[in-house]
Amino acid sequence: MTVIGLHASHEQVHPSDLLRAVQLAEEVGFTGGMSSDHFSPWSVRQGHSGFAWSWLGAAMASTSLPFGVVNAPGQRYHPAIVAQAMATLSAMFPQRLWVALGSGENSNEHITGDRWPAKSVRNQRLLECVQVIRALLAGEEVSHDGLVTVDRARLWTRPEVPPALIGPAVTPETAAWVASWADGLVTTNAPHEKLRTMVDAYRSHDGPGPLRLQVHVSWAPTDDEAMALAHDQWRGNVFAPPVCWDLETVEHFDEVGDQVTPEQVREVVLVSSDLAQHAAWLAGFAELGFDEIAVHHVGREQEAFVHAYGEHVLPQLDVTRAEPVTPARTSAGTATTDSRELLT
Repeated sequence: MTVIGLHASHEQVHPSDLLRAVQLAEEVGFTGGMSSDHFSPWSVRQGHSGFAWSWLGAAMASTSLPFGVVNAPGQRYHPAIVAQAMATLSAMFPQRLWVALGSGENSNEHITGDRWPAKSVRNQRLLECVQVIRALLAGEEVSHDGLVTVDRARLWTRPEVPPALIGPAVTPETAAWVASWADGLVTTNAPHEKLRTMVDAYRSHDGPGPLRLQVHVSWAPTDDEAMALAHDQWRGNVFAPPVCWDLETVEHFDEVGDQVTPEQVREVVLVSSDLAQHAAWLAGFAELGFDEIAVHHVGREQEAFVHAYGEHVLPQLDVTRAEPVTPARTSAGTATTDSRELLT
């Protein structure tokens, strides 16, 4: 069937509790992991935001799971630092890391004090960062002068096999765009027809590599409890772009989420106390061709959820172990010193 992983939401859970959750997840039969990477949560009620790269070292050292992480290079992170972080993890834990590189959200990036660029500029900046990162991972010395600046950077510790650079997308247009540079696609749960158009857009533009899906779910012993939990924790996360890209603070998210109804939350979170229904949902996504599904329980308490999935959901599915992570593309070559060349 597919790899079933546990998504670690740093915005909601203390990093020590998240570490125990992924360790338990491996014990009960999950075969992968995925990590967020934010500077702040989306709501005061969520209450956390640990540093993903520190946590990943602990998670990968204490499990044998492969992990993915979502990262936005270019503003809060310099691309050379991102390359160094992923190279070190991949050198220590070979072929177990993939990194989804996105254009970022203002709620995380505004901390630098720099101007928040328009989406088109952020996409151009991301392309520059991708090429810088690929060149560094290939062992090249990189200088670059564009929307990001790099001066004679070189990675002295590199893995034998570089990590895969994955393209995140929530629209068919973005899926088609990331097909030009990514080693695979990752998206979030949506109606099946929309997901089919995403996959078709990526593959029809010669997008290589595996397909990954992050699925937001809420489970509790009763439907009412599961719905209350989802509404409490995730009502600030129902807004489509550009709202979710451009809001600045947790207070802003809480303000716009104040009038969100449980029914609106149900549109983005799969809510049920019936674990057979959860298994059916995951099986349906696997039938669409996704190679890996990362399940995100939107509740802050993870242990009961992990046990419930291990006992009642995973045994109903043909869960497979992950293949070693490899990039689908070779190095893009030395990063250009003119951003206009990169974008042609």
